Amino acid sequence: MNNVSETGVRIGIDLGGTKIELIALDATGHELLRFRRSTPAGDYRAIGALIGSMVAEAEASLGLQATVGVGTPGAISLKSGLMKNCNSTCLNGQPLKEDLERLLGQQVKMSNDANCFALSEAMDGAAAGAGVVFGVILGTGVGGGIVANGHVISGVNSIAGEWGHNPLPSPFGSELSGHDCYCGRKGCIETWLSGPAMADDHLRSGGGLMTAEEIFAGVEKGDSLCRFTLERYSDRLARALAGVINILDPDVIVLGGGMSNIKRLYDEVPKLWGSYIFSDEVRTRLLPPKHGDSSGVRGAAWLWGHE
Repeated sequence: MNNVSETGVRIGIDLGGTKIELIALDATGHELLRFRRSTPAGDYRAIGALIGSMVAEAEASLGLQATVGVGTPGAISLKSGLMKNCNSTCLNGQPLKEDLERLLGQQVKMSNDANCFALSEAMDGAAAGAGVVFGVILGTGVGGGIVANGHVISGVNSIAGEWGHNPLPSPFGSELSGHDCYCGRKGCIETWLSGPAMADDHLRSGGGLMTAEEIFAGVEKGDSLCRFTLERYSDRLARALAGVINILDPDVIVLGGGMSNIKRLYDEVPKLWGSYIFSDEVRTRLLPPKHGDSSGVRGAAWLWGHE
């Protein structure tokens, strides 16, 4: 296989359930081109063919060959080498990396979307220059990725950063029973800190059926029930991140996903997490993402040389 690196140009692919996005970056991280296509619903072969045609289109436009990195919603099973845990279920059980490498005729780097997010923000984003970065996804689910000294830390089990499926730390009485998680356990952090989890918490507390975005809008309008929901969410996020800090002690934590748009979190959570962290001073910084929704595809491009 031909591994192209002389040009320094990297192509990143963000494989999502509804769209596939491609970006090309030069050696300095400057964006050369970007475009997206709708993901063929439920059609594994069509997804592979589309990725192949997108890479060919990009390389033809650039007039050169580039390395290719792919960010996926799931992971490659260490046991089988096949995809697992993808919300685009047609990918599960498939040799995606192998098939793409055969289709493109070159090696492909692949990692999950949380790792790509963390790498993007560590390379030239909000956490540029930091030694250890924890990238957090707070969206329909809760994920995380770790980058140390510019390299993704995947772990021997390929689960480094998967904080969302640990129990919520220091639970109060009303939290002890927990809620069912799709992973088969109860009380996972994801069941408290995802966007749908905030909506469920608001409903259980008598606030009515509202989305996380509507709850935050209610806070801005002075709705007291929405404010109480956000306060509970902030404290749970502080406890959960304190657990990460106690183990990983990162320089920077960057929030991504829909919940990262709640600006109050960046002030409130660091005020709260000190009570749960085993240190008399906390220098870890909590930051919003610089690249926003573009971080995943940018991080996929940066996988070459940074795994």
